[in-house]
Amino acid sequence: MSMSPRRPQVPVRAAGTLPVLPYRKPTKGRDYWVIDEVLPDVDAVREGCLAKDDWVEGYPHKPEAWPGLRAMPGLGPGQLERVERAVRKATGAGKLWVQEAPGGGTLNHNCVQVVGEGESTPRPHTDSRSLCRYAAVLYLNPGVPKDCGTSFYRQALPGGRLGGNVVQAPHNNLVDALGTRFVAPDAFEEDVRVPHKYNRLLLYNANLVHSATGYFGRTLAEKRMTAVFFWMA
Repeated sequence: MSMSPRRPQVPVRAAGTLPVLPYRKPTKGRDYWVIDEVLPDVDAVREGCLAKDDWVEGYPHKPEAWPGLRAMPGLGPGQLERVERAVRKATGAGKLWVQEAPGGGTLNHNCVQVVGEGESTPRPHTDSRSLCRYAAVLYLNPGVPKDCGTSFYRQALPGGRLGGNVVQAPHNNLVDALGTRFVAPDAFEEDVRVPHKYNRLLLYNANLVHSATGYFGRTLAEKRMTAVFFWMA
């Protein structure tokens, strides 16, 4: 579902603090959707991912800003079409497409990501409004703890006050909206948590502040494995 058609709210800057974002309570069926058992052959998808030998390495394997391992594509054409049918049904979108990244770069759509314990921490962020309206994560572990799902966050302001969680025009992402890439570790507070569950697709409005809740595992088979998707609609 799209954001309210009311006039966009530009973040307001409190004296000596970061801008305060507008707030929209993440609501299931409006701002995010949980689709369980989305693939009939998820075990085969997982086995195919475990068998990959073309991983691109991030931190701590290489000096990259992003963690773990990545490989593309995560799903085959038929599997991806099944996921997209579920997304269109949930959101009412008539059409989905993958936006070309600036300069013809590759968008990490239908990308499998593997991140283990100690390789990253929760990093609240939004996805780019210029590249996607909806984002989704497909959980591909049968044995990862529930607290390795995904959380939505809102700003934690001085004095115990709470701020917002939505990036709106004219900004494209959280860095644009806040005017900086660097914020204090306690700048955000968890608001809504969606637990990890094997073969669950979590779909959400991409301009909501979100992050993986946590990570798990030391080996490829144990680590948190997900496929991520980014669509315009």
